[in-house]
Amino acid sequence: MFMAILWLSLFLIFFAYFGYPLSLVVLKSFRSRRISREKIYPMVSLIITAYNEEKRIKEKLQNSLALEYPRELLQILVASDGSTDATNEIVKSYADKGIELLQVKNRGGKENAQKEAIGYASGEVIVFSDVATILEPRGLQEIVSNFADPSVGCVSSEDRLVGQDGKPCGEGFYVRYEMWLRRLESDVNSLVGLSGSFFAARKEVCRDFSGDVQSDFRTLLSSIKLGLRGVSDPNAIGYYLNIADEKCEFSRKVRTVLRGLTVFFRHPEFLNFFKYGLFSYQFFCHKLLRWLVPFFLLLVLVCNVFLAGSSLFYLVLFLGQMFFYGIAVLGWFTHAFTGIWKIPTFFGVVNWAIAVAWWQYLSGKRIVSWTPSQR
Repeated sequence: MFMAILWLSLFLIFFAYFGYPLSLVVLKSFRSRRISREKIYPMVSLIITAYNEEKRIKEKLQNSLALEYPRELLQILVASDGSTDATNEIVKSYADKGIELLQVKNRGGKENAQKEAIGYASGEVIVFSDVATILEPRGLQEIVSNFADPSVGCVSSEDRLVGQDGKPCGEGFYVRYEMWLRRLESDVNSLVGLSGSFFAARKEVCRDFSGDVQSDFRTLLSSIKLGLRGVSDPNAIGYYLNIADEKCEFSRKVRTVLRGLTVFFRHPEFLNFFKYGLFSYQFFCHKLLRWLVPFFLLLVLVCNVFLAGSSLFYLVLFLGQMFFYGIAVLGWFTHAFTGIWKIPTFFGVVNWAIAVAWWQYLSGKRIVSWTPSQR
């Protein structure tokens, strides 16, 4: 029994990270959905949500004004979520440049501010961006060009994570893996999630917008409900700094997964393969199966303890696990490792964060508002 559980758990861990992408590679060989991108210029509303961002809001506004898009077709709207610092005054000082301020008096969280802003948006396409995310001048044109394809309901940017020294940081390996997986999903069918820091959607997709759940995930699901799909655009890049404080970064990971679990279990209907077909398979593998990996890791370790004395193979496997987790713990406390040696630490931190998120979700905790992490 221990042997069966161990090998099944190992298989599911492997499938979550490698088997699922490989299945998409196979599907891509005979099922490819290309995106018909063209230069189009619909009316666009760029919604920037902010909470006490006096230190960064100027840079974001200057970056937004530098976007290469016809100014008469671009509405820049800052939704200030109950800010109590100088954020509102700074945004007001840009009124002569056409930037609009929507003051949400009572703080209700990022998604609530986005929902309020949608009511004031005049664009056919709604683009959402965080204050901490810097866009390339052509970034807006690139992301909008995907809507020339009538099958596209929403578009995700690609993330570029930069360290405090301005260079790619240790998490870059995982981010590159995620971006590669998103491209595969786009080529075969649809994304399962969007980059929350920079994404776009048709206005009709946003009519089902919720003010209390993760907006990027929910927007993707709203697109699927309408018979549309979500795609990733490697030409639309959002740059953002890595969080300097690792404890804050861990909390961010927990928060992201907890909010994802909340959306997932509110919409179990997307697991109905007979209604949603291939997307149901993607929905299960990319989300739920990945979030179950910490439980599979625990099962592998526990079963391996009982099997370690039965053969040299299981003893070596057990010692290998101890070495891997030892490197992960040592890396967390000492920051002594670089390159490939940082992978065990990052893998361990991600899965520990997922486990904590599960505990919080099952305990009834939900997150609607939070203080943005300092980058």
